Amino acid sequence: MQGKKDYQEKLFIRFQLSDYVPQDNFYRQLKSILDFNFLYASTSKYYGNEGQKSINPVVFMKLILVGYLENLNSDRRIISTSRMRMDILYFIGYDLDEELPWHSTLSRTRQLYGEEQFMSLFKLVLKQCIDKRLVSGKRQAIGSVFVKANAAMSSMVEREIFEDAITYRKELESNEDEQDSSATKTALTQDTPSKKIQSDKPDKRTNKTHVSPSDPDSRMSYKPGKITKLNYLGQVSVGTAHHVITHIQAFHADKRDSQCLSEVLTNTIDNLKENALELKEVIADTGYSSGSALQALTDNGIEGYIPNIAAYRPDRDGFTYDQANDRYICSQGIHLTLRTIKSKHSSFHKIYKSRTKDCRSCPFLTTCANPAGIKALEDSISKPLYDQMHQRMQTNKGTRMRLLRSSTVEPVLGTLVNFTAMKQVTTKGITLANKCMIMAAVAYNLKKLIKGISTRVRKRVPKATNSDGNYLNKGLLAYNIALVVIKRYLRTSTKSKWLNNHLLCKLNYSAI
Repeated sequence: MQGKKDYQEKLFIRFQLSDYVPQDNFYRQLKSILDFNFLYASTSKYYGNEGQKSINPVVFMKLILVGYLENLNSDRRIISTSRMRMDILYFIGYDLDEELPWHSTLSRTRQLYGEEQFMSLFKLVLKQCIDKRLVSGKRQAIGSVFVKANAAMSSMVEREIFEDAITYRKELESNEDEQDSSATKTALTQDTPSKKIQSDKPDKRTNKTHVSPSDPDSRMSYKPGKITKLNYLGQVSVGTAHHVITHIQAFHADKRDSQCLSEVLTNTIDNLKENALELKEVIADTGYSSGSALQALTDNGIEGYIPNIAAYRPDRDGFTYDQANDRYICSQGIHLTLRTIKSKHSSFHKIYKSRTKDCRSCPFLTTCANPAGIKALEDSISKPLYDQMHQRMQTNKGTRMRLLRSSTVEPVLGTLVNFTAMKQVTTKGITLANKCMIMAAVAYNLKKLIKGISTRVRKRVPKATNSDGNYLNKGLLAYNIALVVIKRYLRTSTKSKWLNNHLLCKLNYSAI
């Protein structure tokens, strides 16, 4: 017989969220392992003793975290999604009939709190990953990704116009007591340029000549084959053991990766040192290769595996370097001595030149020397560091490190951008962009911590006794050894469910 469901709402009902959220639910597990109470003491300086009560700091941080766990890049969507999810309500400590905070409260509180509150949460999660043996700290892979800013290319104006607008605004603010505040606001609205001024000149906008009034910290950048956008540059340090993020930071998008490496190294070392871990090796791509970057690795006692830039030449055809006298000797016996050191692309280069009279009778004068009859060679002042890195990358280990980097940091960056709401920041300014990236890294590490690789428990085999008559113990010992060998073989032949599997971050936790 066909069934038919008749529904009538009950006037009274007994309901507890804890009875309906499963024990293996992601947010229930998250609530049991993560303690947010430290926020009460660290955020107390932002509040006074009078006035209306603000949003609970713990509730705020949990709601922000939900946005990155659920890949929601809008404060409105965070509130609307949380209102419909029992597990999220249980996680943030709200009942079904309680009204959630207004979405604009999240935006204002995010601006109010400093970076230290967000970084404290990141370090708390990192410590739990280390305690669970998901981070060894010995080797780190470093990579970067462009994160789209909350500004459009059409909003850009010339820097001179923008600076004039700022100067005019300051003058109006200084005369605020003499003028009506409403008139001041009207003048600001009318005189501050909001659109690009039309000009007959061709469009040659650069970061030096143009800026976005909507977000002055954003910078124009592009990747080959893609259009130019206003972006931020996210630098990420990832442990090669189980792909846990050990540091993340926002930089201006017009910076090169090599310019950011020194600061990223310092912060990564500090994060690991707080947990008694020491960084020994760093893997990165060619974009991080520069004299200052290699020097930073040397100063910190770190062994780097970074392919040299394309302009690097390990050998000079037809020339031999005389290290004792710091000069080059050509095949004809002519000396190219050090003449000067010049600055080039924020680095220093040595210029070696021959004398005109030395090259005058050379048979290779027309093909080797310049029109002035002088042969010149140019070397970076950090060439010994480049040579050392070149030799290291030619080894078998260097080849393995190159492959390890691409299989470690690239999937992590893809997961952050596509599954933890880091494709575009919805805030303005590099400070808030840094907070967004930190929370995206926290969400990623939490997924690793809860759904990732479990702690390996190593079983010790009992030591053999010296007694020759104890045959029973020896037999049991051999049996135990055989079991351990079989288990290790099965473990290596069959991949673990979560081993190096970044698809775990693709799970839709809204379905849990």
